[in-house]
Amino acid sequence: MAPYHWVTITTRGASFPSSAVPAGTDIDGAPIYVGRSFFNGDWLPAKVIPSKHVAYISYGGKEISVDKFKVLCEQRFEWIPAENGHVPVHSVVGGKTASGEELFIGRVRHQGSQTVGKVHPSHKTCYIAFGGKEIAYKQYEVLVLQKP
Repeated sequence: MAPYHWVTITTRGASFPSSAVPAGTDIDGAPIYVGRSFFNGDWLPAKVIPSKHVAYISYGGKEISVDKFKVLCEQRFEWIPAENGHVPVHSVVGGKTASGEELFIGRVRHQGSQTVGKVHPSHKTCYIAFGGKEIAYKQYEVLVLQKP
C-alpha cells in the first residue's frame, strides 16, 4: 500500500477528507492544504483552500484558480528547508510537466501567509500562486515523506 494517496475533489458539495495534509494558512487565516491539478498538459502542485471551494496553481506567470483538483492525504510528512531547486531524498512528487520533469511540493512564507507552491528543479525555484501572480522563491521548504 502506498504511504500516501490523492483524493479527487470535483464539486462544491464534496466533503473534504479529514486526513488531508495541512500546509499553512492564507492571509485571512483560512487553512491551506496540499493539492495538485491537471492544467495545460501538466500535473501541477496546488494550494487548496476548502473555504473557497477551489485550488490555486501557478502557471505562466499567473495565479490560476481551478475547481477540479486532488488533495494529498495521510499525515507522515515533514517540511525540510531547501533552496535553488534542490529537493531532499523522499520528497513528495506533486506533479509532472508535459515534458516529463517531476515537480515537488514546496511552501514559503509570503505576506503573512504560509502557502504551498511547486518546486521546479530545472528552474532552481519554488513558485507560488499569490495575488493573481506566479511568484518565485529561491529558498523554501519541501514536503518529505517521514521514514517509518
